[in-house]
Amino acid sequence: MKKNIYSILKGKFLISDDSFKNWRVILFISGLAIVMIASAHSADQKVYEIAKLSNDVKELRSAFVDGRSKLMRLKMESTIIKKVESKGIVISEIPPKKIRINSQNN
Repeated sequence: MKKNIYSILKGKFLISDDSFKNWRVILFISGLAIVMIASAHSADQKVYEIAKLSNDVKELRSAFVDGRSKLMRLKMESTIIKKVESKGIVISEIPPKKIRINSQNN
């Protein structure tokens, strides 16, 4: 048992006569490790990109809501009255009436 541990630590399994099998396994495991590290790195990049895009969506949504509320305030009748008073236009005291035209077919 002690001899086996020393031979592993000294690397005799890499230089013995049948070491070609061992090298193939080591290279295969190394290749798998490289692929695993690359896929983990790619997954991390995608997670960061998703987080960044979700933050952008939240910012754009808040900007949209802010713009919509400003538009609603601008469309209010009181705001319009204040803006046109400076130009000398006043609101009518008489409400508008509908004009209906009945078309007659000849």
